[in-house]
Amino acid sequence: MTTGERIASLRKEHSMTQPMLAEKMNVSQSTVTSWENDRRGVSNEDLRKMSKLFDVSIDYLLGNSDKRHYYSLTDKDYKDVEAILNDAMNGVTGKTGVNYFKNGGELTDEDRALLEASMRQTIILAKELAKKKFTPKKYRGSEE
Repeated sequence: MTTGERIASLRKEHSMTQPMLAEKMNVSQSTVTSWENDRRGVSNEDLRKMSKLFDVSIDYLLGNSDKRHYYSLTDKDYKDVEAILNDAMNGVTGKTGVNYFKNGGELTDEDRALLEASMRQTIILAKELAKKKFTPKKYRGSEE
């Protein structure tokens, strides 16, 4: 995907029109059109602004990386999340697991699904925060 295609995709993802992006970037609409059609390069300063506006790394904008941030999770990370989640859910709902409910109550299917979704998001967030905190600066790419 080219830089222009990424800009167009991110603009649409954020429900922006070309004139709206042009206004936020303090450029003309024709400049935005030229960027999106790869007829004009984007200045370093405009890349920085766009990076902050769309909350992505400059490396992502330039096509150097498919990860939006250096701390974005990989497929392996998501497999780890699922393994952790399965262990946790088995501990909560298994017959030998810890009983978190008064009077021996059990989880309904709906409650189990809600608990599982909540735990998945929590584990993902924890992994992202750990990557953010412990990734050495030299591996952070264009992000500060």
